[in-house]
Amino acid sequence: MPVVKHPSATEPLWHDWDRKAQKCGLRHTVYAVNGDQYTGEWLDNLKHGKGIQLWKCTRAIYSGDWKFGKRDGYGSYSIPDPVTKKYKKVYTGWWKNGRKNGYGVTFYPGGERYEGEWSRGLRSGWGRMYYRDGCIYEGQWLQDQPDGQGMLRLPNENRYEGGWNDGKKHGPGKFFYLDKGQLFEGIWAADIPKCGILIDFGRDEAPAPTRYPIPKV
Repeated sequence: MPVVKHPSATEPLWHDWDRKAQKCGLRHTVYAVNGDQYTGEWLDNLKHGKGIQLWKCTRAIYSGDWKFGKRDGYGSYSIPDPVTKKYKKVYTGWWKNGRKNGYGVTFYPGGERYEGEWSRGLRSGWGRMYYRDGCIYEGQWLQDQPDGQGMLRLPNENRYEGGWNDGKKHGPGKFFYLDKGQLFEGIWAADIPKCGILIDFGRDEAPAPTRYPIPKV
C-alpha cells in the first residue's frame, strides 16, 4: 500500500515577524502612529521599567517608572510654557496605575502649589496647599477637598484650626484674630459659625487691637 506523505503544517510567516517585533528590554526611541515618542525599557511589548514619554499633541513629557504600560512608581510630568517654551514641572512624585498616588508635589498655574498625599489622582490624606492669595491650608484632604482636621492661615496671620468637610469649615473649631487680639471658639456648619464664644487673646501684642477689651462674664 503506497504511503502518502502529508506536508508538515507550517506556521504563518507573520507569527515569526510578530515575535521579532515584540519589544522587550531597553530600546531606542519608538514612535507611535499618532506621533508620540517613548524611549526606555519594555517588557512583553509594554512600557516597563525606566522610560521617557513625549506626547506630540501637548508636547508634555513624563520621565520615570512604568509598569505594564502605565506610569507606576516615581516620576515627573512636565509641560512647555506657552510663552517661553521652556519646560516647567507640573507634578513630581509617586504614581500608581497611571495616576498620582502616594506623596507628590503639584505646581498649579499662578504659583499655587500642593505638597502631600494623593489617591487615584486626587488630593487625599495629609497635605499642604499654598494658594495664590497667600493663604496656606495644612491638614487632611479627601477627594481633592480639605476634609477632616486642618489649619488655614490667612496672609495677615489670622488662622482657623478645626474641622473641615468638603472644603468648608465644619464642626468644632477656633479662629484666631491675631491682628485684633481675639479668639473665637465655636461650632461651624458649611463655613458659617453657628455658635461659640469670643474672648481676648494676645491683645497686648496685637498690631490693631480693639478699642476696649471684651468684658468677662
